[in-house]
Amino acid sequence: MPNAKAVFLETLLVAALGMLLAVTANALSQRGINLRQDYFPGAAKPPVLMPSDTPSVAPPATRDSVNPSNPALKRLRQRGLQLVSRSEVVTLFRDLRYEQGLVVFVDARDDQHYTTGHIPGAWQFYHYRAENYLPAILPVCLTALQVVVYCAGGECEDSEFAAIMLRDAGVPAESLFVYAGGITDWTTHGLPVETGSRRSGVFLAPKP
Repeated sequence: MPNAKAVFLETLLVAALGMLLAVTANALSQRGINLRQDYFPGAAKPPVLMPSDTPSVAPPATRDSVNPSNPALKRLRQRGLQLVSRSEVVTLFRDLRYEQGLVVFVDARDDQHYTTGHIPGAWQFYHYRAENYLPAILPVCLTALQVVVYCAGGECEDSEFAAIMLRDAGVPAESLFVYAGGITDWTTHGLPVETGSRRSGVFLAPKP
């Protein structure tokens, strides 16, 4: 009975000789193919992220953007949440990743207030009726790099409760940010709003 090792080596040698003959014949033939040419230029290729496009986590609130005496700051820290300032929210709103769904805004107010005016493109999550919104919004938040939750601002804590509920549902705590100023702070500074539902909203330009 032939030795298994000898059979393997013989098979390997035959394969190598066959490959060599095939490459030689292709090179000598006038109808040979160019082995370096891409014959499928339309094939899908994975996107390449340039250094400037590489996703990054939103910077933490800085000393000059969030007032340390803000009562919401201590409350949020006690609840394990992060506070984000208006300037940082505006930066995220203008970030290209917002259009890609890597940055998500969540409006924690009810239907009446949401349709009256919300940050353009923001998803609604009224946590008092979580079962109506969570199935749609949770997958969006789970795939995002940053999730900014807001409500009316001021004494309103709905954004904090909504953020906690999203965190408990599986959204990473490091991805969650609460915009304590809320829609009141946003509109007071003439930033754009959208009315109606998210699918049929009307864009309103910022105040001059």
